[in-house]
Amino acid sequence: MYSFHELADIVQNEIKNLKYPQQPELLYAPIVYSLEEGGKRIRPVALLMACNLFRDEIDCAKPAALAVEVFHNFTLLHDDIMDRSDTRRGKPAVHTRWNDNVAILSGDAMMIYAYKLLCGCDRRVLPQLLETFNETAIGVCEGQQYDMDFESRDDVTVDRYLEMIRLKTGVLLAGALKLGAICAEAQPWQAELLYNFGINVGLAFQLQDDLFDTYGDAAVFGKPIGGDILAGKKTFLLTTALKTADAATRGELLARLHDGGMSAAEKIETVRGIYDRLGVRKITEKAIADYFRNADRILNSLEVGIERIVPLQELGETLLNRKK
Repeated sequence: MYSFHELADIVQNEIKNLKYPQQPELLYAPIVYSLEEGGKRIRPVALLMACNLFRDEIDCAKPAALAVEVFHNFTLLHDDIMDRSDTRRGKPAVHTRWNDNVAILSGDAMMIYAYKLLCGCDRRVLPQLLETFNETAIGVCEGQQYDMDFESRDDVTVDRYLEMIRLKTGVLLAGALKLGAICAEAQPWQAELLYNFGINVGLAFQLQDDLFDTYGDAAVFGKPIGGDILAGKKTFLLTTALKTADAATRGELLARLHDGGMSAAEKIETVRGIYDRLGVRKITEKAIADYFRNADRILNSLEVGIERIVPLQELGETLLNRKK
């Protein structure tokens, strides 16, 4: 059995060894830049963990792990353009360092390379891998579209928000785990359990990001705090606040969010103050803990030796206790 850190090192080394053409430079240099150290590599590590859950040898799952990581980073290139986020992992986003067109085209190439990498897996399971990968990819796109749709709406419920992040964030982690199980030729029901484990961890992970964006430390988080508030993004914090607030407080919150005359710092401070009054931070922290608890329950229902689920339990604990 491999530990989380051992698998993280394996993933990092495999990513470093990926080779891309030198020309055209503006197509491939941004790909190398986006895959440099700084990412958490959670999804490819989780994929290898899922494979290792059922077999000791994990080489069969490495192409799928790389495919997931390249695909994930492709989505970040495009997301940063759509969200107008100028930084990523504490450094300039690709569209900031180069320009939008470069980021779009390099992202397109990364998506193609992701499929190219996936095709390096065992041909016996490749149809199942492609089906899962396709379902995962379209889910991520649907989630991103809902995210953009929600920006101009004030009637987004907590449940609709959770469905959006299930697609945008949860299905990629869940899909990665299922891909790892398929590579190991696990039973379909075991692969589905791992998928559901990933959904719960993915939801908790995104809720943590929501929390960090409002209450985190910018130096640790890697980007300015309060960006979601300034962009009017629907988050678990905002949808929860709108659900729990009385009519007067709801009106006050919406007025502050739509006030174009307020400075950025004042808007962030004012909205955060309303969240504090409504206890939104504690509600969010409880939801995060509940999702992690559900994930642990699912993991323990797998019919494998208890020692084999330890790395995935450690992954959940690492994510639960992360600071960025």
